[in-house]
Amino acid sequence: MNIEELLNKWRHVSPQEDSRLFSMYLNTDKSDPDQQGGEWKIHLKNGLNGFENYLKTDENHEELESFLKVKKKVQEFIHEEEQSLKKSIVIFASSDDSIWFAEKLQLPVETDFSWDNELKLEQLSTLHKNFPKSGIILTQQNMVKVIKTDLGEITGEHLFELDIDTEDWRDYAGPVPSESMVGSKLTQTDQFKERFQANKKRWYNQLASKLDRMAKESKWERIYLVGEPDEVNSLKSKMQKEIFEVTHKNMLDHEDSKIVDVVLKY
Repeated sequence: MNIEELLNKWRHVSPQEDSRLFSMYLNTDKSDPDQQGGEWKIHLKNGLNGFENYLKTDENHEELESFLKVKKKVQEFIHEEEQSLKKSIVIFASSDDSIWFAEKLQLPVETDFSWDNELKLEQLSTLHKNFPKSGIILTQQNMVKVIKTDLGEITGEHLFELDIDTEDWRDYAGPVPSESMVGSKLTQTDQFKERFQANKKRWYNQLASKLDRMAKESKWERIYLVGEPDEVNSLKSKMQKEIFEVTHKNMLDHEDSKIVDVVLKY
């Protein structure tokens, strides 16, 4: 899902004179006080039925048929995904299937429905502006974890571990170990701590080039650094890429979803 490319494509879609396009932003956030009773289902029903009833009253049979095709597809998607909803659903659709975008997002939206001659892109554009492709880099002595995100969604993870014997950063190419395994790998001996402090700048300098390359290849628009001030500042000074924000917390062994919530500040 490349939101930037899709937005650019949709912005150049000419307004439709003889057909309509469907846009939907639906708040499904269970943590929202206004959603404790599953009110999103009522909003969905009212939003879809409102357009249908209007078109029936207007006796626009061709447009009604087009809308009912879209409505059926929207309902099928939500039925399939209902058990795994996140904070919102965004859907854009045309009756001829030339446009179909349906995504569950971890970001809040304001519920809104549109059946018009152009797509309503404002909310998605704002979300993309505020939560673009980003890299969250967490440091904690000999371990560095990278969480890749786009629109607040976790799109990838990476883990680097410093091999004390070779003084090289080992790169985990496969699945990142669990939080408990990460915690157990953090070296805590006094001897290591002294050696780490003495060589920290040189070791982080080795890692910085890898992180800069990852940022370029991943096309991050923002980079967040998380960790103790001394470690974060050392790594920041070695990186060529601009750092968007720094969080002075040890969070490397926390759940990734919690890290993203705290760092991106939904």
